[in-house]
Amino acid sequence: MIMPASSVTVRMYNVGFGDAFLITVKQHDRAWRMLVDCGVHSQGKARPLLDVVRAIVSDLTEAAEPGTPPTLDVVVATHHHADHITGFAYDDWDKVRVGEVWVSFVEDDSDEDAKALKNGLVRAAKNLNTLIGRAPAAPNDETRTLALALAGTLALNSLGNEDAMDRLLGRNGKHFLNVPKVRYLTDKYALLNHIRTSLPDVNVHVLGPSRDPAQLKRMNPPTSARWLAMQQALETAPGSDSAGSQPPVVPLFDESSSVTPDQVSHEIGIELVSTLDTLDLPALLDDASEFLAAASILERSVNNTSIFFVLDVDGTRLVFVGDSQQGAWDHVLQDPAARALVSDPAFYKIGHHGSHNATPRDYVTNVIGNHETYAMLPYGKVEQWGDIPKAALLAAFAKMNTHIIRADAPVADARVHVGPGNLWSEITFPAN
Repeated sequence: MIMPASSVTVRMYNVGFGDAFLITVKQHDRAWRMLVDCGVHSQGKARPLLDVVRAIVSDLTEAAEPGTPPTLDVVVATHHHADHITGFAYDDWDKVRVGEVWVSFVEDDSDEDAKALKNGLVRAAKNLNTLIGRAPAAPNDETRTLALALAGTLALNSLGNEDAMDRLLGRNGKHFLNVPKVRYLTDKYALLNHIRTSLPDVNVHVLGPSRDPAQLKRMNPPTSARWLAMQQALETAPGSDSAGSQPPVVPLFDESSSVTPDQVSHEIGIELVSTLDTLDLPALLDDASEFLAAASILERSVNNTSIFFVLDVDGTRLVFVGDSQQGAWDHVLQDPAARALVSDPAFYKIGHHGSHNATPRDYVTNVIGNHETYAMLPYGKVEQWGDIPKAALLAAFAKMNTHIIRADAPVADARVHVGPGNLWSEITFPAN
């Protein structure tokens, strides 16, 4: 039996510091389409996000059969950070028919593990943002002002966008043209994490987020450790100059500043109480670096709830990781079957915009392979994060002959096409 010829195209829209990827798989006269994320960070917009949403809807309309609505077979919201989902708040999605919506199991209100984790993350972000708002201003201290501003944007990003999530889940009057089926991933039943599409030999392997109790604990806001060192310490500590390295933790407070949860519970709520139980609240309100460290912890925790999946098109594998960081990567790379699925891919979506705390060294040097993989970097400049994307990470990719397509500076070649005004860049792979 001769199988139909397949191809898969990945189009990355240039939103700025955020993600929006349209994947189209074709087999002769049949097509299957998936949108992975649609959002941008408030501090890193390349253009109005509504313009990108309308461009996506227009592209889908052009691809639709005459007289039929624009259609997506699957919409994936990898995790609820604002830079991945805010675009779904716009009502332009009312015109688009969607087959299924895939979200992290953390969003499932009927899942007890998910409720505990989600509530802790959201309440911690809200309470942290409130505390940042109470912190005394310091107009003559530029470093402190910058740290507070950055901590605030991280905390707000961790809250996501309720209007966007309402549309994704079909709540509160928000929906697509229809109300699609929702899958919460990963599924508790392992077999359901291998998803067959409507096209022959086109499958999705969902590898994360982990449901392992030890990994779930790592995704929670920390319950016993004091907040980690400020972001600057994480970036400049010895050993942090190579891809995926993890700098040492530097505590900011000693044991003499410990207070009991009862002393501060009326101020910050139980989710933060367990994390702040070694800190003196007045000192916290005066310490911008501590806020920045707290916001960084929340950022990491939500990132590790990302849907991590491999799209397999007739043996051509494309790896999408959301913003997965170290704990989530460990779950994948330490499992032989999962490690094999992410090995030697045709395509890799660079996680977390190329930051130092994503894409482990082991993956770049030992797993991605030296087979001219194409990797897309969804990135737009944010002044506070001058070291993103991490230069050492990009250099490590280059050493493995990985072709990097940057959203902020795409370069067309024989395989890479760039849209008008750098609105998008795309690459097509013939399967096998």
